[in-house]
Amino acid sequence: MRAVFQGRFTTCLQGEYITSPESEEKRQFCKIDAMPNIRVFKYIEELDAFLVTDEFSKLNDRLNLTEWHPVVWIGRLFTMDNDVGEHWFDNWDERKAHEAKAQALGINSYDLMVVVPDRFEDGRDGPCHPPEIRKAFWTDILKSLELSYEFVFQAARFWNQCRKENVPEDYVEDLEERIAQIKADLDGSLL
Repeated sequence: MRAVFQGRFTTCLQGEYITSPESEEKRQFCKIDAMPNIRVFKYIEELDAFLVTDEFSKLNDRLNLTEWHPVVWIGRLFTMDNDVGEHWFDNWDERKAHEAKAQALGINSYDLMVVVPDRFEDGRDGPCHPPEIRKAFWTDILKSLELSYEFVFQAARFWNQCRKENVPEDYVEDLEERIAQIKADLDGSLL
């Protein structure tokens, strides 16, 4: 996409702000979907396990999406939008098995998210793939999983409305203000 200012062309690339000419108005004109995505997981190769990124954890905490860990709500979506999905990383035995090595790496094994292939099949019409294929697939997916901030905001609004109706004491009155501040913070970091 190109924008014309006083007869000269200035290229605007997706996700970037224009750096010349200097006018804020012109920079805003050229901003195209500048909000970045947020990475959900960090893969720890030595453990063949994941940690939720600090950025995603902090965002979920700020938006009141964190339950017993920040990716509970995503697990529900990954498992046919079912509450069973909240348990996709209930892998306590696997975490325990990684405890010594995790500790040597300075990682609390409680924070590990280990892909256990049996958690990704329900036996109703399958499984169609052996455990090693399921593990490789989900490991690959989670290594690259990024979500848009807008999607996370949409999920936060949804869950906040559910809380308002069902658990009013957990309702976040200032959710929209928090979202606006996060957007402003992101906006500032992209200039």
